[in-house]
Amino acid sequence: MIGTVATGLEAPWGIDFLPDGSALVTERDSGRILRVHDGKADEVGRIDETVSGVEAGLLGLVVSPSYAQDRRIFVYTSTDDDNRVLRMTYADGRLGAPRAILTGIPRGQIHDGGRMEFGPDGALYVATGETGDGPLAQDPGTTAGKILRITQDGDPAPGNPDPSSPVWTLGHRNVQGLAFDQGGNLWASEFGQNTWDELNLIEKGTNYGWPEVEGRGQQDRYRNPQQVWETSKASPSGLAFAEGRLWMASLRGERLWRIDVTGARATNPKGFFVGKYGRMRTVVVAPDRNLWVTTSNTDGRGDPQAGDDRILLVDPGTS
Repeated sequence: MIGTVATGLEAPWGIDFLPDGSALVTERDSGRILRVHDGKADEVGRIDETVSGVEAGLLGLVVSPSYAQDRRIFVYTSTDDDNRVLRMTYADGRLGAPRAILTGIPRGQIHDGGRMEFGPDGALYVATGETGDGPLAQDPGTTAGKILRITQDGDPAPGNPDPSSPVWTLGHRNVQGLAFDQGGNLWASEFGQNTWDELNLIEKGTNYGWPEVEGRGQQDRYRNPQQVWETSKASPSGLAFAEGRLWMASLRGERLWRIDVTGARATNPKGFFVGKYGRMRTVVVAPDRNLWVTTSNTDGRGDPQAGDDRILLVDPGTS
């Protein structure tokens, strides 16, 4: 079963849900944050410092796990100088002034990462890209090409490999999907270069090999991905876990991938809606357990259809 939640959006990127069932949605290029409810999309704030690029702009958005008490919202945005994580409050239908909690993440026209997810441990996980400069991914002294783990104040979270650093894992090209499964495992979808896109199981302090390895390699010091795809069939962005499976939105591949998960293994990928809705950017699990999937056809790389960009409603139990 597939339906439509909202239409007429401009490169929607980050989505998370409020306790009332409505969702906050970022638009990458406009810098707007929208509240989507009952088919309507109303602006509730704008991040004025946002500077868009080919893959830069207003990207990820997450709601605090303690929102009922603190009303906090977090976004990842690109500025003239860097990528950064901002914190603000949402009350009375409006977003408050943003406060930067993590700055200095290297910014590029491409490979800016941007996905964020709160873990079961309460820490905020932040995916970054290497800005097109591959060696940055292997440099532990920079936050580029990494998955970061921080507190709600932007400090390195307790238990990080280096207590003074936000870096959780390294060796990433451009992670744009993060999802925790029912066992607490963290999964990440990652853009390859010319040959292989990846789905990785993320583990503390692990090196995932870029730029020394694209896809699977033979070097023990680098962790191999669980699944790889030809770049023409994936270019993966958003990732979600529902009904015991991972769901991965694909841009160039123009499909929604379903991947079985058993323990710490991901197997049996299957594609849905191939070419029907164009580029797919983000997939999240709604409070009713359906999936919300965004198209990304107005981002400068797609072929917009009538109504684009849109948020699609997908029942994972029938796919």
